[in-house]
Amino acid sequence: MKIRCVLMLLALLGGCDDSAPTQKGFAGLGDQAVAFTPVVPGRVFSFPADHGLHDGFRVEWWYVTANLKDAQGHDFGVQWTLFRSALDAAPQASGWRNQTIWLGHAAVTSATAHYAAERYARGGVGQAGVRAVPFDAWIDDWQFSTQAPGIEPLADMQLKARDPRFSYVLRLTSSRPLVLQGDQGFSQKSEQGQASYYYSQPFFQARGELEINGQRYQVSGPAWLDREWSSQPLTANQTGWDWFSLHLDSGEQLMLYRMRHKDGAPYLTGTWIDAGGQSQTLHAGQISLVPQDTAKVTGRSMPVRWAIRIPGKQLDITTQALNPNAWMNLRIPYWEGPVKVSGSHGGEGYLEMTGY
Repeated sequence: MKIRCVLMLLALLGGCDDSAPTQKGFAGLGDQAVAFTPVVPGRVFSFPADHGLHDGFRVEWWYVTANLKDAQGHDFGVQWTLFRSALDAAPQASGWRNQTIWLGHAAVTSATAHYAAERYARGGVGQAGVRAVPFDAWIDDWQFSTQAPGIEPLADMQLKARDPRFSYVLRLTSSRPLVLQGDQGFSQKSEQGQASYYYSQPFFQARGELEINGQRYQVSGPAWLDREWSSQPLTANQTGWDWFSLHLDSGEQLMLYRMRHKDGAPYLTGTWIDAGGQSQTLHAGQISLVPQDTAKVTGRSMPVRWAIRIPGKQLDITTQALNPNAWMNLRIPYWEGPVKVSGSHGGEGYLEMTGY
């Protein structure tokens, strides 16, 4: 689960009414969405069509993170996200009558700096959108697009974004299979059955150029794509989440999230992905996820160091934020940044924390 859907919905609410809406669950994502298409088990995914838009669902996103190093071994993180949110469940109209709002987020992180930027667009006028074949996702001049339309659409990609303080242009390649999260792509978020459709490409390798405050770096490292769409992903009792995507030095990958509640234990689940791309759903009884050290970030106490144990996989690790101050100071603020992995396994990845 990601901040992506939250940001899109709040952007819509803020644009329609200056008064504060009554929210159910974190950022109103527990609101009923009876007019929209429900997420139910048993969906058969179809590619490349499912890389594109899903009319009838309320929220959707295309999300990339990358853990990068330069030739001197300095660590960096990159985030790129495009969100789609539907104002209503009717078929999308053309031109200015279109009922879609688009939102883009881009960020870079180093050990000493963190910058984030956002873009907004209305659907139907070409300023933002997604095309399945050949794959292209864009908002203004920020773009995530295929470079080899004759083969699998996500095998060879370009990712780019620009802001006055930073920019990046990266090539992302992978010959590995996509991974369906949860139960064959049905990713449950609560015991009550709230869910999203969710798949990932955790095996991207990125290479390219990153610029921060006028300083350019040639960088490379692993990258992770997440794709989700839903209509009502949370319950009214859920207050936020903590989400991890980890690249382990063993070649295995790990995705975990816990959905925190106003009362009661969090909803905890994840996916273990072996080096060949085979996945296994992890349930709460198989996972220990415990926050450790905290840091003061813009007046909030944030758990920037975590202990993760999965005894069935002989995993006993600690994740530590590369930069504890990776605060996304945008219209809807949250924490998201790269982490380093140590313990029984080495590695790196990304952590997102909302609702603190």
